[in-house]
Amino acid sequence: MQVVFFEVVVYSGVKRSEKFQTVLLRKSRGDFIHRYLISFKGNYYKFLDIQNWHKYFNCKVLLLLKKVKMDEILKYFPNLTAIQKEQFEKLDFLYHDWNEKINVISRKDIDSLYTKHILHSLGIAKVMKFEPGTFVLDVGTGGGFPGIPLAILFPETRFYLIDVIAKKIKVVQGVADALELKNVKAEQLRAENVKGDFDFIVSRAVTNMPDFVSWIKTKIKKQQKHKLKNGILYLKGGDLTEELAAFPQATEYNLADFFEDEFFETKKVVHLPLKFQA
Repeated sequence: MQVVFFEVVVYSGVKRSEKFQTVLLRKSRGDFIHRYLISFKGNYYKFLDIQNWHKYFNCKVLLLLKKVKMDEILKYFPNLTAIQKEQFEKLDFLYHDWNEKINVISRKDIDSLYTKHILHSLGIAKVMKFEPGTFVLDVGTGGGFPGIPLAILFPETRFYLIDVIAKKIKVVQGVADALELKNVKAEQLRAENVKGDFDFIVSRAVTNMPDFVSWIKTKIKKQQKHKLKNGILYLKGGDLTEELAAFPQATEYNLADFFEDEFFETKKVVHLPLKFQA
């Protein structure tokens, strides 16, 4: 079944049932019209492969072109290219669809995808603008955070996303393939077993900082290409005084300084520079 992504919603005198709506969808690329029966659930639509759609309803067909709400992303990242906007828009459908099959985002958070997952991941971009050719390792990526949003924002940076749980990597690979992200590699792997050196290693609070450092301390590149020194960029919340006591070189960046939503009041990006170890 072909997946069709679409942009604006218009309702006009269409009969509805509890589960289904007859619709016409105009593809975001091109003008060809496809007919589908889709089911409503929350703020998104699940495509059903039903060809005889007209048998289910005796009503007019609705022209439905849904606009994915990306206001929060565009507010803080207004200079996205057309391709980047399209990729960020597609995340809504992709993660809702995958989450029905493999639960990688909690049910209570899936409807806050753009704030609690995508924008949160992009908090790293407020601290670091990756130069072309940068190599970034995302440890414990889960469903692809922060790696997938960062890969969209920095298409000339390579991202290696790893997780120990195979079904999560299946989701990551599915999303990356659907978005045609050529700068993403996903693999089921423990951080200790990763081979290669990286400019930066990113993560979203997979463990405490001392344990995290022990996993990846030998995987930092020697050559520097950024103002911030090579090392860890870690998304974490709360009071980190005790956890970072052994790392006086760490710098905390409060995401509330960049984003207005109350979700970010206690959220931070921690930059911990690490020296190359031969």
